[in-house]
Amino acid sequence: METFLAVLLLLGLIAASNIVNRFIPFVPIPLIQIGLGVIAAMVPTGIHMSFEPELFFVLFIAPLLFNDGKRTPRDELWNLRAPILLLALGLVFVTVFVAGYAIHWMIPAIPLAASFALAAILSPTDAVAVSSLAGRVHLPGSIHRILEGESLMNDASGLVAFKFAIAAAVTGVFSLPKAALSFVLIAAGGLLLGALLSFLLIRLSVFLRRFGMEDVTMHVLLQILTPFIIYLISEEIGVSGILAVVAGGVVNAIEKDRAVSPQYKLQLVSASTWSVLLFILNGMVFLILGVSVPDVVEVIYHDQSLNNFMVAGYVLVITMLLIVLRFLWIYLYSIFESRRLKVVRSPLKSQLITSISGVRGAVTLAGAFSIPLTLGDGSLFPQRDLIIAIAAGVILMSLLIASVLLPLLAEEEETAAVVLKEGTGNPELAARSVVIDAGMTMLRSLVSETGTGSAQPALLEFTDKIDRLCGLKTENDPKAEQFRRLGIEARLNGLEAERTELRRMTENGMLPAPVAVKMEELLDHKEAVLCRRFDTQVKFSLTEIQRLLSGIFTGRLSGSEGRQAIQNAEEARKAKIAMCQAAVTAVSSGINETNREAAQLVIDKYEKMESRLEQGDGWSKEGVIDDQNFELKLKAIQEQRDTVQQMYQNGAINLKIAGKLRRFVDQLETSIWED
Repeated sequence: METFLAVLLLLGLIAASNIVNRFIPFVPIPLIQIGLGVIAAMVPTGIHMSFEPELFFVLFIAPLLFNDGKRTPRDELWNLRAPILLLALGLVFVTVFVAGYAIHWMIPAIPLAASFALAAILSPTDAVAVSSLAGRVHLPGSIHRILEGESLMNDASGLVAFKFAIAAAVTGVFSLPKAALSFVLIAAGGLLLGALLSFLLIRLSVFLRRFGMEDVTMHVLLQILTPFIIYLISEEIGVSGILAVVAGGVVNAIEKDRAVSPQYKLQLVSASTWSVLLFILNGMVFLILGVSVPDVVEVIYHDQSLNNFMVAGYVLVITMLLIVLRFLWIYLYSIFESRRLKVVRSPLKSQLITSISGVRGAVTLAGAFSIPLTLGDGSLFPQRDLIIAIAAGVILMSLLIASVLLPLLAEEEETAAVVLKEGTGNPELAARSVVIDAGMTMLRSLVSETGTGSAQPALLEFTDKIDRLCGLKTENDPKAEQFRRLGIEARLNGLEAERTELRRMTENGMLPAPVAVKMEELLDHKEAVLCRRFDTQVKFSLTEIQRLLSGIFTGRLSGSEGRQAIQNAEEARKAKIAMCQAAVTAVSSGINETNREAAQLVIDKYEKMESRLEQGDGWSKEGVIDDQNFELKLKAIQEQRDTVQQMYQNGAINLKIAGKLRRFVDQLETSIWED
């Protein structure tokens, strides 16, 4: 029960961290989550959990790196392979050698082999922290890709170097040729095995679909299990599980691109599921780091042999040493490349940004906690607590330095390159164009998947609504905004009249209770869309909307169920006609000189709807309503909302533009529900 409550508290803190970040967006979410984790661990009834490195790697690092490998552009990584490999391999080994000797010289109590181990575990940069910082600080695209590629690769090189350093510290034996050969085998074996396992799991999914097993839930579950399967098998064989999941993610993305059928429904559910999963895992990583900090500090604080200020000094000096080493390595590489290719050397500013962006994170702390308690002769591992404390301190210090300095160095951009390529000087219009294209592209794919022309009207209606909405200038035109508000007031007045009429018919036994309940739920959602109030804006999922519509309006059932469905649909049609008449009466009674034109438009819509229902337009001869087009348009709306959020998280747009785009999508959804 204690573990369950701890997990619930952590999930709540993840949500709280995003709320806090809305008010202080200049503070990266990882720092907020670490702070909340520290607070949660320090309160009297706080979280206290033992840190298990192996479980941490398989539960958090494996799926996160698998996703990074899947979404990172492969062409860009290949074009930047030279700087990425030099950072992921060359810089790691230079850091181990130089920082190892420096740590041993500065802290003689830590043996040389243990110093190398500490330097090795400090060498990998953190992919999760890099992504978070890059999204908020607007790092240049090439630097962002280099950092992503480096963080995908250097986990393996750093962990392998750490493994051999720990083995040397425990046994007192070290062989450089053997270590080099083992590194090549472990790294190459991880890449090959990860690619092979990912390919086999993809083939398994294809095989199941050929046998008619098209259940989306099952295939998404197989995707979620893929990184765990790859990591566990690779580690059991003895190769790098980290590199294996990265290779698996790349192969998964390649196979997705090569797929003949887009399988848009599977992609939609998969993207939504992975979005929630990654949101939770990313937050958990830094919360667990925060929860671990008080325990580390407490051990150092009560150790009489250590001076607390001296430990803080060690952390600061080692952090600065890592940044300086990184800067010198990048600077020398830029000189070499400029002379080799006879091009202008990269700006010093870009080199500083790349150097400071190499923040440390979860892999570093997990590796530090995996240091054994004893040596081969049974004695305690020398200065284990100090090593863990320094690792935790460097993580926090690197995040703080990056959070403070990167906003000062990185260029502030209103929109990302993908937006600016639209060729307009107005960032808001360019971003809106991207959002519109996202919805239209998805709707075209969904329409093509139906295989019939029956869904084509959805695309035409959606395009028409966008054209009309783009033609309105409500934000800069007070009269147009006032007209829109008066129309919403009239529409809400009509909805209230519909609700009153619906309840009257239900109480008089004129409408079956199940039908009435679902029709009132649809009215509730329409009101929520129109009001956009916090207390009513509980959005229905597409599955729930489909349930409400198909639950009473479907005639595709056979036997008694089919006859009942047809009867329910006919009763709902008659009820809706009466509700439209009641709404017209209510809106007409509320007309005055101010709202006359807006109210008349609402009345016209109700009268057109009543006319269509009386003629059976939109209903089959059995009384079945066609809700497919409505569902398609709502899916396109959701895709647009996801695009706005993704652009904001990636730093492509700022908070002000994101708010305007969300209002645009809200108005588009409102116009769809009004019909």
